[in-house]
Amino acid sequence: MRIEEVQSTTNKQRIATHTHIKGLGLDANGNALPLASGFVGQEQAREAAGLVVDMIRQKKMAGRALLLAGPPGTGKTALALGIAQELGSKVPFCPMVGSEVYSAEVKKTEVLMENFRRAIGLRVKENKEVTELSPEETESLSGGYGRSISHVIIGLKTVKGTKQLKLDPTIYDALIKEKVAVGDVIYIEANSGAVKRVGRSDAFATEFDLEAEEYVPLPKGDVHKKKEIVQDVTLHDLDAANARPQGGQDILSLMGQMMKPRKTEITEKLRQEVNKVVNRYIDDGIAELVPGVLFIDEVSFSLIYSLRFKWFQPLCSPCKCLEQVHMLDIECFSYLNRALESSISPIVIFATNRGVCDVRGTSMKSPHGIPVDLLDRLVIMRTETYGPAETIQILAIRAQVEELVVEEEGLAYLGEIGQRASLRHAIQLLSPSSIIAKMNGRDNICKADIEEASALYLDAKSSARLLQEQQDKYIT
Repeated sequence: MRIEEVQSTTNKQRIATHTHIKGLGLDANGNALPLASGFVGQEQAREAAGLVVDMIRQKKMAGRALLLAGPPGTGKTALALGIAQELGSKVPFCPMVGSEVYSAEVKKTEVLMENFRRAIGLRVKENKEVTELSPEETESLSGGYGRSISHVIIGLKTVKGTKQLKLDPTIYDALIKEKVAVGDVIYIEANSGAVKRVGRSDAFATEFDLEAEEYVPLPKGDVHKKKEIVQDVTLHDLDAANARPQGGQDILSLMGQMMKPRKTEITEKLRQEVNKVVNRYIDDGIAELVPGVLFIDEVSFSLIYSLRFKWFQPLCSPCKCLEQVHMLDIECFSYLNRALESSISPIVIFATNRGVCDVRGTSMKSPHGIPVDLLDRLVIMRTETYGPAETIQILAIRAQVEELVVEEEGLAYLGEIGQRASLRHAIQLLSPSSIIAKMNGRDNICKADIEEASALYLDAKSSARLLQEQQDKYIT
């Protein structure tokens, strides 16, 4: 009889493109380490990003913008995600792609402003009278067949002692919603009756909960106490909550709440009212503004049109670039100019791989396809292409993240492919090569496996070259 351990999927996560990025890889003095936090190379850009993180933490960079400029595949998105990792989960980080502004339901400027507001956090601190406790089992006094719930009797326990409380029946729904069980640590707000489940009491850690959630100590002190509650929301959350107020209890209101609401624009007047309330909270010391980061990737994108036959191909091919397609146009750039001057604005990070080209919506040429007046506001960080040694180090990190073992000869061959084709294509060959190695009865990936995978899958440059050679066989 086979006995196998059931593997939990709780701590497993899908391996994404930038899973290996854990930070910016800087030492205590802000100097970039050669190999740290998933980063290889790009020392100048990482040190510049570290200074940006320090300015954000000191709240000295609100309303400013940053431009990451460099060739494709040089780690611009990874730098932005490294900044987000360094700032932590308490600072809002809102990533978006330039093409998201083209929506059929709302205006381009509305999409930009929504993401602006998502990137601005509000930390609300309240001193509330709460009942912090751990439920205990008690015997029912009224029997098991009750028609309705008139009150809730709950046994509560802290380090100092045990009490039984008679609570309002509305708290019963909150207890059920939070899935409170005996041994959980909860607190109940005296004013609103809201129930918050903190975690499982460490007194129950000896039970057979092999992979239970976080254990917390039994509450100390008195049952009734005053506690500072910290809530983190974004300005967009406040806008959306006030733009869609809940209706009444009549049939039309209930039907309206059940139907899927169509996306509507939030008016500027509503946002101004929300800003007034937020400013009042900040002046009273109740709330604190937390400017986050808005990352706009692919500000401009390029397509190349061949004169000899009508098909589009990527920028990496040797054909002449004749057409530039930009994700943000002159309307979006002028709106961003005004939004950055607002008293409540986040840190905006742009990423582009364009050179001197037309600004969309105009016939004016400008560096990176961005108007000069907006370009003057930007702090520009440059990323450089990776060398052969750096490419091999990045491939080794990716293999380690994907739990693959690649022989040194195979890594060197992958590095050659990364230099000849692209780093992204070399990374994409790792998984097929591992499957080929297993089919051949090996756990390690060797050079022959990578050669077989490389023969099966073409990179962008090889595909473009093949199309040029066999253009008469394709429909144009």
